[in-house]
Amino acid sequence: MKVLLFGITREITGQSRINIPEIAGINTVKALKDWLGQQYPALQSLSSMAVAVDSEYAQDEDALTPEQEIALIPPVSGG
Repeated sequence: MKVLLFGITREITGQSRINIPEIAGINTVKALKDWLGQQYPALQSLSSMAVAVDSEYAQDEDALTPEQEIALIPPVSGG
């Protein structure tokens, strides 16, 4: 499973893409968020972080498969 990172999520992880091994057993958005929070605890401090699956915002209960394009959408500040 490949996860694309942008903005602050990229800065926190130091990577623009994370490859998650199948052995991690991630099959939902919530499981992905939990796994990422364990690997990169600073991600848990973000005020919000959305997940997009195949270019659509996803909910925690949505299923994931290794073939999907997954992206973390960090909080956006406006002005």
